[in-house]
Amino acid sequence: MTQSMSPRAAGKTAVLLINLGTPAAPTAPALRKYLKQFLWDPRVVELPRPLWWLVLNGIILNTRPKKSAEKYAKVWTPEGSPLKVHTERQAKLLRGYLGQSGQGDLVIEWAMRYGDPSVASVLDRLKAQGCARILVLPLYPQYSASTTASAMDAVSAWVRRHRQAAEVATVESFHEDPRYIAALAASVNAHWMDYGRPEKLVMSFHGLPKVSIARGDPYYGQCIDSGRLLAESLGLAETDYVITFQSRFGPAEWLQPYTQPTLEALALDGVRRVDVICPGFVSDCLETLEEIGMECKAAFLAAGGREFRYVPCLNERHEWIDALAGMVRNRLAG
Repeated sequence: MTQSMSPRAAGKTAVLLINLGTPAAPTAPALRKYLKQFLWDPRVVELPRPLWWLVLNGIILNTRPKKSAEKYAKVWTPEGSPLKVHTERQAKLLRGYLGQSGQGDLVIEWAMRYGDPSVASVLDRLKAQGCARILVLPLYPQYSASTTASAMDAVSAWVRRHRQAAEVATVESFHEDPRYIAALAASVNAHWMDYGRPEKLVMSFHGLPKVSIARGDPYYGQCIDSGRLLAESLGLAETDYVITFQSRFGPAEWLQPYTQPTLEALALDGVRRVDVICPGFVSDCLETLEEIGMECKAAFLAAGGREFRYVPCLNERHEWIDALAGMVRNRLAG
């Protein structure tokens, strides 16, 4: 892996966007296949392999796929998984934005770390097209070993399989990038123009086991930094917002405060209206649309809240695609 791109290398230059992944369909068999790949990644579950193999194959893959499929079915679109649809659109728009700025010779592709199109298959296609330099941009604003590092593991595995692979560089995180923060702020302000300001803005990030942070993962600090910068951009006081963590899995202690209990506590304390945004996701997916938009909304209202509104992810917003294009231009230049 290199951290700079050589302008003298022969061949085309490509940009590869990588997102987490999605099942092929909202069905139990498709979820079983997806979860088997996802949960067997040692970056995702850091437990001894023999023990985890027994738990995964003996319990989880026999119980979780059906339940997960039911959740996916609630958010599935005619075009497919929301995460896949948004990622594909972002790549297409990025291609257009860069073309308008005179970089139409760049090859723009996208891949999924788990599921299809796989990282290896897309890299094979880029190599066949004569791409000698590839900028890898994992679509995770905050760095985590379970997301960004895992994506780079897949790229590294592909490089090792080739005698002469492309020159590769990466964008490891963009949690403090001013363009990313500005895009988030623009999305919130546009939402407030339509619905007005809430009593509290909840910024919900995906959770991680606390042990991951103890082992040196910078994720928690980067989430706090992103939330603080967004709050400053919106002119919020510390009492106007709260940073929480969602999507717990298993019995271990995860980053706190947890999102759903926090929303319930806010309602019980008399907060009648909240807005929730998920700054750690750049594309709407199961965790934002179903977990936040449905489950957490129901929990907040059941606890006495009156109004719950979810602020959509950046998706295809102009400010976000422009931010992506700026990251690419800067990284290729430097």
